[in-house]
Amino acid sequence: QVQLVESGGGLVQPGGSLRLSCAASGSGFSINGVDWFRQAPGKQRELVAAMTSRGMTNYADSVKGRFTSSVDNAKNTVYLQMNSLKPEDTAVYYCYVKVDTWGVIDGYWGQGTPVTVSS
Repeated sequence: QVQLVESGGGLVQPGGSLRLSCAASGSGFSINGVDWFRQAPGKQRELVAAMTSRGMTNYADSVKGRFTSSVDNAKNTVYLQMNSLKPEDTAVYYCYVKVDTWGVIDGYWGQGTPVTVSS
């Protein structure tokens, strides 16, 4: 019923910026919220940003002030704007989008997009 495509990753230099996107397609749904995760090689997946039921987002201390999560309801797309990127931000990033389909809430994982921060 809902398809989710994640994009926007790539190679950037330290201090650079990227905007990740998770676009949902289908019909009869709306996006209620999104969480963002990342997983670096050899490490556990960590929570980067979590949206509450009230629409507010909490960020991990490691990214606070640099990353911003947002939802564009008109485009059925969620974004993670990443600024002032550091090498330690290198990871595969995943969105977890919460979709409301006629009152039923389901969560969908993006397929992941790699981000590499290096000179």
